Amino acid sequence: MADTDTENTAGDDDVAAEWEKALQDEEALADDASVAAEWDELSGDDDASGRILKQDEIDSLLGFDSGFGDDAERTGIRAIVNSALVSYERLPMLEVVFDRLVRMMTTSLRNFTSDNVEVSLGNITSIRFGDYLNSIPLPAILGVFRAEEWDNYGLLTVDSSLIYSIVDVLLGGRRGNAAMRIEGRPYTTIERSLVETMVEVVLKDLSGAFEPLSPVNFVYDRLETNPRFATIARPANAAILIRLRVDMEDRGGRIELLLPYATLEPVRELLLQMFMGEKFGRDSIWESHLATELWYTQVQIEAVLDEKVMELGQVMELEAGDTVMFNSTRESEVELRCGGVPLLSGRMGRVGSNMAIRVTDQIRGEEKD
Repeated sequence: MADTDTENTAGDDDVAAEWEKALQDEEALADDASVAAEWDELSGDDDASGRILKQDEIDSLLGFDSGFGDDAERTGIRAIVNSALVSYERLPMLEVVFDRLVRMMTTSLRNFTSDNVEVSLGNITSIRFGDYLNSIPLPAILGVFRAEEWDNYGLLTVDSSLIYSIVDVLLGGRRGNAAMRIEGRPYTTIERSLVETMVEVVLKDLSGAFEPLSPVNFVYDRLETNPRFATIARPANAAILIRLRVDMEDRGGRIELLLPYATLEPVRELLLQMFMGEKFGRDSIWESHLATELWYTQVQIEAVLDEKVMELGQVMELEAGDTVMFNSTRESEVELRCGGVPLLSGRMGRVGSNMAIRVTDQIRGEEKD
């Protein structure tokens, strides 16, 4: 009987332990649920903090949603990366130069092709040299030229549309027919020769466009069809890109001029002018007024007959009545100084009761040293 009671007591203890454990699990689940509810309440007003960004939102953040055109405004991280480029607007005379180039090219290409040619200026932008080489649409011909006076190089790119149009016009193609293109083949010797002649015409006009600003001679160097062989600057170097559109009725194409900033550095100060002939930091009226006032300025002139070098001890021992001997005579020349600078030399004399000096010579800069 005692054994039966002991077994019943042990069974009751086990059941109680199981019930206690179950209650603790339920309380833990309730606590977790309440914590989750609090988090939901806190984040309920801001759904954006918990969602994943879409691809267009990522592109907008990085600055790649504005299109691939060069005229598109750059934003986001892309704008920060490209902020090191110098804007061409800091060189306002470039627009004047290339407006002049457009007028000259219109006339020269009309004479070159004997056709009605219209040249228009697209835009002037800043770009890294490496980015430009990667963006050149192939096939194309790249003309490398050298600015002799500036001792540097530039790049002239002729796209395939203009190449075939020039060949068609110069070889007597009929008007109204689109230029025939054969993609995937290298340019022939005749095509390269005709394009080379056109490049020389453009470079001559480019030299004439810069003539009023700074005389420079752009010399044709070579033609390349592979952009890797037309490297004239480091890929990270900044350059100025000028796009020109050449239209010959229903035919035409584009010419792109690339000038690294290192090439334009010798004439940078001239390109900073707002108009032709502007003078930096000069005012002719103020200069004239200053020159007039200088003539009426009073200065103190010292007449030095002779000098003698003495030791400090000797000077300290001088007393009233002592005599200091000099090596000059009444025939010795007197030196006239202004502010310690020797200017004139002359002979000492007397005019009435006043001492006078007759100027005999001017002391040159070499004599002062």
